[in-house]
Parts: sequence; C-alpha cells; structure tokens
Amino acid sequence: MGKDAGKDAGKAAKGAQSINVRHILCEKHGKKEEALAKIRDGADFGAVAREYSEDKARTGGSLGWKQKGTLDPEFEKVAFALETSSTGSPKIGEAKTPFGYHIIMVEGKK
Repeated sequence: MGKDAGKDAGKAAKGAQSINVRHILCEKHGKKEEALAKIRDGADFGAVAREYSEDKARTGGSLGWKQKGTLDPEFEKVAFALETSSTGSPKIGEAKTPFGYHIIMVEGKK
C-alpha cells in the first residue's frame, strides 16, 4: 500500500486504531464559521482553538490519543478519515455532534 494508501480515506481509517486529535468545539454555527475562516486564512490551529473552542481542550484543542470507538460516532467518522497534518498547516474536517460544531485535525495515527 505504501504512501498511496491515504488516497482512499475509508481504507486508511480502518487501518488506524488510534489517533492524536485536536478539535475546536463551538456551540453556535456562526462562531465555528469564524474559527474556520481564521484557519483558512493561515492562522495556527492551536491559536484559533485557544480563542474559539468552548470546551476543556482550549489548550490548543488537543484531545490527545483517542482509541477507535471512544468518540462520538460522527466526530470519529470524520477524524479517522483525515490525513495527518500539523497545527501550522492543518488538514481539517468538520462534524456536528450533540456537543456542537467541531473543526477537527489529526496529528498522528497508529
């Protein structure tokens, strides 16, 4: 499979059993859109998380390593399909859960 395995996100997601994940949680859609605009304009994910996230992960949005099956199903579906990236150049995904609107990035998989 090699480096081309990431092209099929479904297969890549099934391969990883845990991810090092960060997120920004916003209760309101409008606030999530503001945070998203800052990230798209080149702001560091961690800095935007500290400013916008409304949960305990305000410290840069880090949730740490999470096992498959321990996160909200909608959040997990998006998170495990993402490519790994860095806070300075994040590859992001979005999910809506009972907790609110999430902007998600993954720093590592294993």
